[in-house]
Amino acid sequence: MAKERGDRDRKDNREERDSEFVDKLVHINRVAKVVKGGKRFGFAALVVVGDQKGRVGFGHGKAREVPEAVRKATESAKRGLIRVPLREGRTLHHDIDGRWGAGKVVLRAAPAGTGIIAGGPMRAVFESVGMQDVVAKSKGSSNPYNMVRATFDALKKQTSPRSVAARRGKKVSDVMRRRGGEAAVAE
Repeated sequence: MAKERGDRDRKDNREERDSEFVDKLVHINRVAKVVKGGKRFGFAALVVVGDQKGRVGFGHGKAREVPEAVRKATESAKRGLIRVPLREGRTLHHDIDGRWGAGKVVLRAAPAGTGIIAGGPMRAVFESVGMQDVVAKSKGSSNPYNMVRATFDALKKQTSPRSVAARRGKKVSDVMRRRGGEAAVAE
C-alpha cells in the first residue's frame, strides 16, 4: 500500500515538474520508405520547450506515428535546456548574431511594447523562453532546424551585466554605461 502511494507521489511530482514547461511543435517532416508492399511512412518532429522564465531547449524525435515522434522530441528538448539571461524579464541585454550551417540570425533588444517580431521557428523559441520584446531577422537558410539551432547559438552568446562584472571583478554599475550619454565632466 505504501509502495503504491510512493509511486503515485513520484508520478504526481514528475507531472507537476513537466507542467511548468510549455512545448511548441515547430516542424513535422513525413518521410516515406519504399518497401516491397508499398510505402512505409515515418515522422520526424522538431519541438521547442521552455519554462517562460529564461530556460529553453529544443529536441528532435523520429517515430512511425506523429504523437510518439513529438513525445521523443519533447523528452530530448527537456534534456538539453539552456538558461538565457533576460533584461527585466522581457528582452535581451544586447544585440547578437547566431549561425548554424547556412542559417544566420540577428537578434536585437527592443523597447517595451514592441512584441515579438520574428518568423516561424524563431518566434516559437522566444515565446518558450518568455521574451516579450525582441526584433529578429533570419538570413540564408529558412530550414527550421537550421533556424532553431542558429537562434540557440545566438542565445548561448547572451551575457548579463552581472556575469560580466563578476568575470572582471567589478561592480555592475561600473560595467553598465549610462543610457543617454555620459554625464558632463565638471571643471
